[in-house]
Amino acid sequence: MENKIDFKLPETVVTEALTAVNNAVNVLKPYLIALGADERRALPKMSDGTQPFVQKCLEYCVSDPQFVPPFLNMEGFTDDMNAWNQLMSIFRPVQQLCTNLDDTTMEAGSESYVAALSYYNSVKQAAKMNIPGAKPIFDDLKKRFAANGERKSPAPEILS
Repeated sequence: MENKIDFKLPETVVTEALTAVNNAVNVLKPYLIALGADERRALPKMSDGTQPFVQKCLEYCVSDPQFVPPFLNMEGFTDDMNAWNQLMSIFRPVQQLCTNLDDTTMEAGSESYVAALSYYNSVKQAAKMNIPGAKPIFDDLKKRFAANGERKSPAPEILS
């Protein structure tokens, strides 16, 4: 297996990154909301494909106001579109960061797990060969896999 995670992340970098993330959270907190799952599903979604249409409608509202319905709050429409553009300029690099963090932590975790399994299998073999000190380590580590062999299938249905 290729060792893609071949670096030591300096604590100063971790601290600096956490500080920057916490600062961003604190700066944006008054402007961010939280939606429930049902709310998210119910909302019409703005996407890169929808954005030009919405922008064009906003421009037409300004250039041809005679077609603006009386119930449409133009100030709210303008403010919402400006907020979307501003937040997206922040969201895109944060999304890239999240994707890269997810990929990197997944790889680091996988490499760590593979190394741990190698050690576990070595200890398992050593315990089978009665090598001193191996059995207590194996007994401790095998707890991780204890449930794997003890899965019970559901009881068969009895038809009456």
